[in-house]
Amino acid sequence: MVGIGPGGEEDLTGRAFHTIDDADLLVGYTAYINLVKEMSCYHGQETYATGMTREVERVQYAIEAAGRSLLVAVVSSGDAGVYGMAGLVLEVMESSGQYAALEVIPGIPAANSAAARLGAPLMQDYATISLSDLLTPLPDILARVEAAAAADFVIVFYNPRGKNRKDPWDKALSILKKHRGPDTPVGLVSRAGRFGESVKITCLEHLDRHEPDMLTTVIVGNSRTRVANGRMITPRGYEL
Repeated sequence: MVGIGPGGEEDLTGRAFHTIDDADLLVGYTAYINLVKEMSCYHGQETYATGMTREVERVQYAIEAAGRSLLVAVVSSGDAGVYGMAGLVLEVMESSGQYAALEVIPGIPAANSAAARLGAPLMQDYATISLSDLLTPLPDILARVEAAAAADFVIVFYNPRGKNRKDPWDKALSILKKHRGPDTPVGLVSRAGRFGESVKITCLEHLDRHEPDMLTTVIVGNSRTRVANGRMITPRGYEL
């Protein structure tokens, strides 16, 4: 299991680089395999890529290949254990009774790569919430948004808005506005470290003017977050 970070080679860890370089087979979502093919650790290794919703098929193929003594790297963006494939690999092994030697290679999560581009918004307690209701019921998602907003966590939203999936985002905004002031800083980072990178800082009052997509990470500050010199800061609490 390899987390490749935000997708650019400069943000790929050394362990991830060497694991991909040594692998006989790379398995992953097509977009992520294409990113790896642009890196110098790719030198023609065999690949097995599929589109979205075929995750279980990919994992089963990877386990079968590992059973043939191939060194397989199952690739996820960010960190493989944060909305990635690590959990599914373990679940498939558990349910099927098939086992292989498994190592999880950590990567830079989207929350961290986005935060670095925005300044220092995660210096206090924060929560990460995916707004995709493909695998999680929307009521459960909204309950988590409500709890995190009420507790004054900085909130990192993954998968905020799809082409045909706007309801979770709109409802999450309504919840946020109940608990946070209109001037609460909000950062939006898209395609961090890749071609087309976009970094924006706005406020909660104007957030509905923006239309983040599935490649955007949204960081909503807490009651103490501020913007200084174009950077978001959530104070840790030091006395200056």
